[in-house]
Parts: sequence; C-alpha cells; structure tokens
Amino acid sequence: MTHPNISVIPMTSAIGAEIHGVDLARPLDSATADAIYEALLRHLVIFFRDQAISPEQHLAFAQSFGDLDVPHPYYAHVPGFDRIVLLANDASNPPGTDSWHTDLTFRAEPPFASILVARDLPETGGDTLWASMYAAYESLPPDMKTEIAALRAVHDMGDFKNEFVDGTNSTIRLLEATHRFGFAIHPLVQTHPGTGRRYLYVNDSFTSHVVGLTARASRRLLNYLLDHINRPENQVRFKWRPGSVAMWDNRCTQHYAVADYLPGYRCMNRITVVRDRRAA
Repeated sequence: MTHPNISVIPMTSAIGAEIHGVDLARPLDSATADAIYEALLRHLVIFFRDQAISPEQHLAFAQSFGDLDVPHPYYAHVPGFDRIVLLANDASNPPGTDSWHTDLTFRAEPPFASILVARDLPETGGDTLWASMYAAYESLPPDMKTEIAALRAVHDMGDFKNEFVDGTNSTIRLLEATHRFGFAIHPLVQTHPGTGRRYLYVNDSFTSHVVGLTARASRRLLNYLLDHINRPENQVRFKWRPGSVAMWDNRCTQHYAVADYLPGYRCMNRITVVRDRRAA
C-alpha cells in the first residue's frame, strides 16, 4: 500500500527503512497505520526521526497495531505507565542488552513488535543494531536447512540468570526467578504469519538447548547458527538522535544495543505489542 504523504527510504537491501511524513504525536488514521504496518513487514525495522511524543502518545501509537504487553518481569517501568519499560543505564547500572537477542522468547507466545523511543542520549555511542532472520535462514546451506527443518529448541531466561545469583540464597532466588520467567520450546525454523517467509529462530541470549541432541551436539549446532547470524550483510545499524523512534518486528529480527557509551547515560522507553492484530 502506498500513502500520498509517507515516504519509505530503505537503509539496506536486507533490513531497515526510515519513514518520513508521519507525526507520531497525532492520532493515526487507518490508512496511515496500515502503510506503517506494511513498511514494517517489508523492512523488519522502521525508524522515525524528529518525533516529540509523550508517554500517552507512545501508548496510542503502539495500540494501533495490537494488544500491549503486561509489565516486564524484570525491567522497571516509566512512573505512572506500567506498560512502558524504562531502560536507563550508566556506569552504576550497566545495560544487559548488549548481546544479540529476540525479546522474550522464553514465553510460549513471544511478542509481535516493540516500539522504542529515545529519551536521553549519551554524547557518543549507544547505537542499536538489528539483524534479519529471513536473511539468516535464506543464506544457510541447503543441507543445514534440511538438518534443522524439524528441530526445536528450549528458550529460557538466559542472561537474566545473572541478576539472581549472588552470595546469599542464590539457589532459592534462581528457582523463584525460573518459576516466574518460565521457559518455552520453539521450532528452529518458523514461518511468518504476515509474509509466509521462513526465518531462523534462535538467539544468543535465550536459546539454551536443541531438543533431542546431546548437550555437546546442541552447543555445536547453536554455535554454528549463532555465528552464521552475526554477519554484517544481514544487519542495519541505527544512530539515535533526540526524537528518534524505532519499531521492529520481533518475530523475524534480533537486535543488539551497543554498550559503548559508558560511563555516559542513556535512557530509552519501550512498549511491546504482544499480538499482531492484522495477521490475526
């Protein structure tokens, strides 16, 4: 769908586009929301510049695409807005998002999309990268595609385990956290409900074991796939500016928030959309 007031400028052939001609502080009409959605499906992550939006407007924009997530099981939220995750980091609170990951894959139904708004930015650094899992799957050798076609993997809270292990009652705290976070089993290859394209579904932060393999064989296969994913040809890197907004399809992408700005301060607000209203 084309829209007379919206321009979509691709950033790479695999992933990423900047959207111009939209003011996210204003309510979206259905044609504009549909055009943004179609750009998201085509480019996987889309970016808006020079936006001045309040938390209320951030919520309204997200609600144009589906139901909003419950409060995050670990991260804090913006005061007064429990559906907006507060990602505020500096030297005293270093980030835990500087690894390739797809959000919340330890859930049985991982979310559809996320919308991230830059609030406070460091003087230097703090870029975010996204990678296309379509491109990762499509560039696999044919025999590897055959090998993984029917395999499934366990996803658990992964890197979050570190937050619950200290010198006191670590076992109890870790068990309680495991119960709260849960885990899920997902196919290594999935089909996107909106595009019909296949994509690779493993990530470094939360995928822990391939079902049916020994621990050694599982590690070997996962390491191969994770190394394969980490190719610059499949990625886009975004430099944040004040007023920047990013929206990505969480199903078929991974992202990495680069922690190269410490001891500087970086504050972002994120809303997660759990279900794709249009695909449903």
